[in-house]
Amino acid sequence: MKGTNEQRAGLLSGFSAYGLWGLVPLFWPLLKPAGAIEILAHRMVWSLGVVTVALLVLRRWSWIGELLRQPRKLGLITVAAAVITVNWGLYIWSVNNGHVVEASLGYFINPLVTIAMGVLLLGERLRPVQWVAVGTGVAAVLVLAIGYGQPPWISLTLAFSFATYGLVKKKVNMGGLESLTAESAVLFVPALGYLLWLGARGDATFVSGGAGHAALLAATGVVTAVPLILFGAAAIRVPLSTLGLLQYLAPVFQFALGIVYFHEAMPPERWAGFGLVWLALALLTWDALRTARRTRAQAQAARLAAAARPATTETPAAATTKTPAPATTETPTPTSTTT
Repeated sequence: MKGTNEQRAGLLSGFSAYGLWGLVPLFWPLLKPAGAIEILAHRMVWSLGVVTVALLVLRRWSWIGELLRQPRKLGLITVAAAVITVNWGLYIWSVNNGHVVEASLGYFINPLVTIAMGVLLLGERLRPVQWVAVGTGVAAVLVLAIGYGQPPWISLTLAFSFATYGLVKKKVNMGGLESLTAESAVLFVPALGYLLWLGARGDATFVSGGAGHAALLAATGVVTAVPLILFGAAAIRVPLSTLGLLQYLAPVFQFALGIVYFHEAMPPERWAGFGLVWLALALLTWDALRTARRTRAQAQAARLAAAARPATTETPAAATTKTPAPATTETPTPTSTTT
């Protein structure tokens, strides 16, 4: 029961995180005329303030001493902080410079990158349909590269940086609030230093933009912390492949906003590339649902066999020969059912 509740909590956290990320393109344009780097620095500074308040309320400090005694985990936290900085900064720049659709493509590709990392780095195995989906995703990138005249660097950088962040969070295995606090602490000093330098030059919009603008910049802490805490909670409770499935939600919202709200162009080659990505995601979804259904049926059969075994009059040896094969011989072990 505890495992089921944990998985449900992880799924709910994942849905909430990706839903919020799907709507965040509406927020970044409100911060103009601040540039992407200034906005990014404010995200780092104010995020630490938000998570510190949360820790004070919850009185959760004991993990800090334990973390400081684990250099390897501290190193992973630093890597996660660096990777998410790249992701944040590029995404803010993309939204505020008319590349919302291309940014959304990065998060459409991200599940495929996540699955590939599961294979290459975690030793997970893919089923044939998943291989076809990954191959289709590669074909989509090639089509888009031909259409753009160059690889879709924004999309690829966002996809690989966030997939790497998810993988590192998985290895760190800390609670969402704790890991975000540690990451924010790593980023705080350089971010604050940049903001002070910007202010000394007279280029900081936090002061010159008025109280409303300053409040919006301060709100970046909440906008950043809440979905990342939810994502961290999901990352330690559900497999990487499940996170890949949940990631569909955010780019769908972002893509719709890019077309409907920001009125970005969609030439035929872009539709073709997106179509191939969506085909790959549809294959992954169908395969995951089919595998989950088969796994549940095998588990049910195993439970029924175990329940019926005490009532049988057969000898132990005979009962053993009639026991169904373990589910693991039939259950595939790719990203959707492992870790």
